[in-house]
Amino acid sequence: MKADLIHRYFKELSPLQAEQFEALDALYREWNAKINVVSRKDIDNLYPHHVLHSLGIARIVRFRPETEVLDVGTGGGFPGIPLAILFPEVKFTLIDSIGKKIKVAAAVAEAIGLENCQCLHRNAVEEKHRYDFVVSRAVMPMPDLVALVRKNIHRTQRNSLPNGVIALKGGDISAEMMPFKHCSEVWDLAPLFDHPFFETKKVAYVSIS
Repeated sequence: MKADLIHRYFKELSPLQAEQFEALDALYREWNAKINVVSRKDIDNLYPHHVLHSLGIARIVRFRPETEVLDVGTGGGFPGIPLAILFPEVKFTLIDSIGKKIKVAAAVAEAIGLENCQCLHRNAVEEKHRYDFVVSRAVMPMPDLVALVRKNIHRTQRNSLPNGVIALKGGDISAEMMPFKHCSEVWDLAPLFDHPFFETKKVAYVSIS
């Protein structure tokens, strides 16, 4: 199976979740031939580089039911779609300012029957709703991201991790995390996923109070 890598780290998948993860390969290959949302040379690495990478957030926090999550700059649906598959009782809103990319995310979500995921062609500046968490994957430096979405984090807590911003990052991010040294944490993904891609990958978190 194409999605065996996901099963290795998330053994509790239901049959429906397993089918949804498995379906991503053909769907992204089909769409990527029309609209380049994943690097053409990287499509063979869809599961480690995109799906499992997105799920790195799930190794840090297990979102509780009814949690609301905003994925900013989702592109073709990362990290939002893999997370929405894994957490069917969590509400995900995926936004991107590039219409053709969010079109792909919406089509993939519809094709696999994701009922907890809405995909909107929208700039983060325009987004008014408040969420428990904002997630993102290497969209912009953390200070810029926090400044952009601070308005979108509401104050009611429903998870063990306080509400805030969670971003997938790579390399040395010490400088961009410096402004948040008293309200942040960074986790290395290398000890969590036994794959060379994750050697320099991290999950960065900033609490918004």
